[in-house]
Amino acid sequence: MSIQIGPVQIDDPVLLAPMSGVTDEPYRKLVRRSGCGLVVSEMIASGAMIRAVREEIQKLASDCAEEYPMAVQLAGWDPADMAEAARLNEARGAAIIDINMGCPAKKVVNKLAGSALMRDELLAGRIIEAVVNAVSVPVTLKMRTGWDDADRNAPRLARIAEEAGVRMLTVHGRTRCQMYTGHADWNFIGEVKRAVAIPVVANGDIESVDDAAECLRISGADGVMIGRGAYGRPWFPNQVARFLRDGTRLADPSLEAQHATLLEHVDAMLSHYGARTGSRIARKHIGWYTKGLPDSARFRQMIHNAGNDAGIFEAIDALYDAAGERLAA
Repeated sequence: MSIQIGPVQIDDPVLLAPMSGVTDEPYRKLVRRSGCGLVVSEMIASGAMIRAVREEIQKLASDCAEEYPMAVQLAGWDPADMAEAARLNEARGAAIIDINMGCPAKKVVNKLAGSALMRDELLAGRIIEAVVNAVSVPVTLKMRTGWDDADRNAPRLARIAEEAGVRMLTVHGRTRCQMYTGHADWNFIGEVKRAVAIPVVANGDIESVDDAAECLRISGADGVMIGRGAYGRPWFPNQVARFLRDGTRLADPSLEAQHATLLEHVDAMLSHYGARTGSRIARKHIGWYTKGLPDSARFRQMIHNAGNDAGIFEAIDALYDAAGERLAA
């Protein structure tokens, strides 16, 4: 079971979703090394990238080829800006350009970008055509089922995208107005799959290997994209890939291995962003990794109050050492 995206073959049809503030370079590399068919960058604002805004550039690797195959996701509302940003990222080594028409955040949709484009199929089509014509690498599209329940137009937009040359679609099984509430509609993703001939990837509510298998069964999709289910679990996409490949249920890494992974991840974030910003960003990841461990609530407060990098690492070591002792007892 594989996905062909133009010249790029994804042997295991399990993708890491683009998540703002989460899928930065340190996290993508960790997930990729753990085992994942394709990683996607955080959403990059096309206009800001063209202006070389530091925060946007920092969301990418110094060279996208280091993470091959890697998709760079672009957001915007101006076809010319989107095309130019696509060209810039192709030059940086992106294997795939992904267009964001699914982000539900107010600051994005208020600029008529993200999922707001699902309400303007004409503009959406112009953006897709501009990006496809600007680059030689394959272009993909991520969207939702529609803006709201009254107009779930994902199948129509899927056909527009396919006709314009998009090589793969990812559908989050919620409308924009649902945000992240309710349940992802895997059945409706199946309607998108039946509307086009290109690969369709299902996204939404994949928290276990059984969820992934059931999602594929219901939707008929060609693969799955994992978002929040990978919070604090960079090994989860590989567990899904292995289960879909041969039915093997890989156990979670040992507590000792999880401890080592977290330390490596925090160190990478501090190096990537610098101590001040890195420690702030690391706190949410630390919370996800340690959720459910004994005294984790008190630990998270300690992390919040830690005054320096050494204090963060010491608190992490103390938590895992105590958890290991309880497990041994």
